[in-house]
Amino acid sequence: NSNHLLTPHSNTMKTIWQLGKACLESVNLKNRSFLTLKDFNPDEIKHILRVSADLKHRIKLQGQYLPLLQGKSIAMIFEKRSTRTRMSTETGFSLLGGHPCFLTPQDIHLGVNESTTDTARVLSGLADIVLARVYSHSTLEQLSKEASIPIINGLSDLYHPIQILADLLTLQEHYGSLKGLTVAWIGDGNNVLHSLMMSLAKLGVNLRIATPKGYEPDAAVTQEAQRLSKQFGTELQLSSEPMEAAQGSNVLVTDTWISMGQEEEKKKRIKDFQGYQITMQTGSVAAPDWTFLHCLPRKSEEVNDEVFYSPRSLVFTEAENRKWTIMGLMVCMLTDYSPQIPELKL
Repeated sequence: NSNHLLTPHSNTMKTIWQLGKACLESVNLKNRSFLTLKDFNPDEIKHILRVSADLKHRIKLQGQYLPLLQGKSIAMIFEKRSTRTRMSTETGFSLLGGHPCFLTPQDIHLGVNESTTDTARVLSGLADIVLARVYSHSTLEQLSKEASIPIINGLSDLYHPIQILADLLTLQEHYGSLKGLTVAWIGDGNNVLHSLMMSLAKLGVNLRIATPKGYEPDAAVTQEAQRLSKQFGTELQLSSEPMEAAQGSNVLVTDTWISMGQEEEKKKRIKDFQGYQITMQTGSVAAPDWTFLHCLPRKSEEVNDEVFYSPRSLVFTEAENRKWTIMGLMVCMLTDYSPQIPELKL
């Protein structure tokens, strides 16, 4: 009789219980701020992706109504304009039964008509969570330090972590798993790249970076990425040769060459990025199953129409997944929700 195996005091049951407990203990996201993926371990990132996939399955595919955030509100502070970040957060929070409040610089001028410290404390008494899209990453750190509610980075000059959650879910859906994939970043050493550098190695993904000279990623971020690559046994390659980065890669990724606030540098940047446009020629040296990602908005000098509108381009799924992943993240930060789908193969 095998029933004795599952008595509360049996060693098997004890082991199962300890494993479950250890797993739960390694994933504690409730009330934590989400400023950079640097602060999150592999299990935590995987859990956010699993909850996101679960919500997408239950709400989009099964048509369920899940008011998991009923009675809660989010303050959305935007120093910079946005399409995807605003729409995904606002519609996602509403879909889960919560109330989003959108605040522009006309409504709330961080650190100008009220100090960031005071704003953080005021919002802590009025909302359950804050998403802030800011120019300077230090603004987020100040908000997080002073607030008693969680803060989400909706984009800063240093990182764009919520974009990467959408990218990871998109790649997981397309390839069936992430481990062993090689991502090639061909473009500017910017906030999106920094967030990829803080997360890919943790999921067993290799990263090859090609940036023009003078546009390399931040030195401190690069140092940490090298440490992570060593720790998790993945490849990290930095060069200024787009074709070298693309060679054998599964995913080709780029982003805008001219970020908000860099408009004066436009002519110089376009000249410096000559040869960095992603085309079918770039794809010709990539892996046979190569795909393309871009966080949008896109300009044709970064990637031509042939690639951008091809079946290899996952950009519109990637944009939609911004919604499911921000929903997954907010549910993890504000509730004790347990996903119903099995663990994702990552």
